Amino acid sequence: MLAGGLGTRLRSVVADVPKPMAPVGGRPFLAHVFDQLVDAGFTIAVLAVGYRHDAIRADFGDAYRGLALHYSVEEVPLGTGGAIRLACNHVHSRDVFVLNGDTYLDVAFSAMLAAHEHHGSSLSMAVCRVPDAARFGALEIRNGIVERFQEKGRPGPGWINGGTYILGPQLRDRLPQGRAFSFEQDVLVPQVENIRPLAFQTEGRFIDIGVPADYARAETLFRR
Repeated sequence: MLAGGLGTRLRSVVADVPKPMAPVGGRPFLAHVFDQLVDAGFTIAVLAVGYRHDAIRADFGDAYRGLALHYSVEEVPLGTGGAIRLACNHVHSRDVFVLNGDTYLDVAFSAMLAAHEHHGSSLSMAVCRVPDAARFGALEIRNGIVERFQEKGRPGPGWINGGTYILGPQLRDRLPQGRAFSFEQDVLVPQVENIRPLAFQTEGRFIDIGVPADYARAETLFRR
């Protein structure tokens, strides 16, 4: 789980804490994501952390509701790709879920894993439909495969990257170690034709608290 975001766009409404620790419904946002994982049957989570990781560890420690928590600490910022590669050194399963600690997506994890295994995919991506994809950039999907990432800024409904992936060993082992890079911009976008990500569609709740407007919406959503 990527949990090292600086939260610079939230500084106007949230104190100086990592984005996943922003309070939502009276609790750190990360607690809502942990609840989802526990309810889905996960037993271990590796947190890719950097900025103010001490705040996360101080609040959650080494376990949450029976979910064992391990910390993969970046000594220098590694971007999403470098953080994923470093955190993978702490896992031993063949396929690994990757999530964003500042995003909540209703997704059937077991069904997603079953689809990933059935298709022998090197990368599966949870995709969700939103009424306006301008902020995120829509996906072009054909026959269940993500074929292209559209530029951000185009208004209108569309399927977007929900920020939840399953990485198979083929792709995971190709990620470079020890250097900073973006998983999205340096791997997914330029290599999408070769990777051919499996699109696992979900129409459940999706919230990314990265900007003040959506952070406020998350407060309303989880309070309800």
